[in-house]
Amino acid sequence: MSSIQAMRCVWLIGLLMLIGWPRAWSQPASPAATPELWFYYSTNLQNEENLAPLEAVFRRAAAAGYTQVYLADSKFGRLDTVEQIYFKNAERVKQLATGLHLEIVPGIFPIGYSESLLSHDPNLVEALPVRDALFVVDKGEAHPVADPPVHFPEGGFRDPKQWDWLDPVVHFEDGVAHVSDAQGVNARVVKTFTVAPFHQYHISFRIKTLNYTARPVVLVLSPDLKFSLNQADLDVKPTQDWTTCHVVFNSLDQTRVVVFFRAGYTGSTGEIWWDQPVIEEAGLLNLVRRESAPLTVRTEDGKTLAEGADFQPVADPRMGQVPWPGAYEVWHEPPVLKTALPDGTRLRVSFEHAITTDRGKTTICLSEPKTVELLRDQAKRVDALFHAKRYFMEHDEIRVLGWDDADAARHLDSGALLADNIRTCTQIMKEVSPGATLYVWSDMFDPNHNAHDHYYLVKGNLAGSWEGLDPSVVIANWNSGQADKSLPWFANRGHHQLLAGYYDAPPEHILDWLKSAQGVKNIDAVMYTTWENNYDDLEHFAGTVKGFH
Repeated sequence: MSSIQAMRCVWLIGLLMLIGWPRAWSQPASPAATPELWFYYSTNLQNEENLAPLEAVFRRAAAAGYTQVYLADSKFGRLDTVEQIYFKNAERVKQLATGLHLEIVPGIFPIGYSESLLSHDPNLVEALPVRDALFVVDKGEAHPVADPPVHFPEGGFRDPKQWDWLDPVVHFEDGVAHVSDAQGVNARVVKTFTVAPFHQYHISFRIKTLNYTARPVVLVLSPDLKFSLNQADLDVKPTQDWTTCHVVFNSLDQTRVVVFFRAGYTGSTGEIWWDQPVIEEAGLLNLVRRESAPLTVRTEDGKTLAEGADFQPVADPRMGQVPWPGAYEVWHEPPVLKTALPDGTRLRVSFEHAITTDRGKTTICLSEPKTVELLRDQAKRVDALFHAKRYFMEHDEIRVLGWDDADAARHLDSGALLADNIRTCTQIMKEVSPGATLYVWSDMFDPNHNAHDHYYLVKGNLAGSWEGLDPSVVIANWNSGQADKSLPWFANRGHHQLLAGYYDAPPEHILDWLKSAQGVKNIDAVMYTTWENNYDDLEHFAGTVKGFH
């Protein structure tokens, strides 16, 4: 080392001693010594009776050391329709939070749980296509006819030989499938069907339960059993008398599907009965009508028919309206195609339809210009109400994407569609509220979570969705199951992160999260996240987090 180099080293060491050694050099990156404590609170500020329980939780949270509340309200997506009392109640909540030194972080952009936005126009829903479904005219009405034919075995659950297979614990009793105390073993009845691609099908059946402790499901799977074509819950009670249930699915690009009636599995006790299974084409159920989702009716020789001339205008009045605007039913009687064409005329009908997942969940179409208008309008209204310093973008569990014509016209994979949307939403907020810090749920941008192929009813691959994330967006990470992969993955992309913990589990589970976060830079906050409005563990959770640090 030369004398000049030695002098430079001495000078550099002296400078570092004066200003402080860089943290990255002196110790591994770790969670902040005192991370912000957040809690999630969902409410409806339209109802004044909701204010008293809110105030009680806010006061407890402030006393326990929480400083931020992620406030969710479906009315944030429809502030143009609420009554004046709503704004009065919102002011009361804001004043309460200010007095308690709690910062409100409003939720915006409900992409994934889009009911509030879709209340403005239910036809903006992400849709699935039906192509060339067969309808046959009879007495002035054209009804769907399955082509190829589909049907369950005659007599239902009567002859095991007519089904692909059933588990030993399932007993066929005079046409009824009966399972009693499966006690941790599978209880399935299975049938494979040949179907037409891109057709909508309806399965109905009756079900009865007695002290049944598991969740019965009907699954419609691809032949390789890798993904399911239906995602809606049956909502069966532990004990109920005979009830008719419905499953609707789109065959998408499949030509064969495997239907599972599944009763017993781990932890299942009690009894369950299945009866009267029926499968049929669903017709014009939840018919979407918008310019990018045309209804096309033609004869089998290729002649295109004109709506209003060759057949009466058609719409589904219940689509996106029941039990309230923005909500969609799994099943109802579909609208009928009425025409004066001769009986026996065979028509081929193409259209797009809404479909629900989970318990009525739908996604707004990411490719419709009107969707962007609604998002911008929501941002302006919520910002005018709260003037918040932070906002939480609610992109989460997007179950349907990429199949409808509006998406297809862009020639982008689903990951690129989502990347474009989060980029657009971020830009909207930069324009509406410059300087505000933005947060977003992690799952749809995490390759270790939901950002991959074969995710629910998403077309193609969600990989690359993260390319739309600005590094300034803070990730609310809830991938605790893959924490050792997920946390450093986002950190290496330059994001700060919030740990979304609790999830109605023992508060001590956050310790595993915090251990995984050690050595990961920019873990700034921890959130008490309850989906059951359970705040019994609010103080215990805060104490557990503080005790770790």
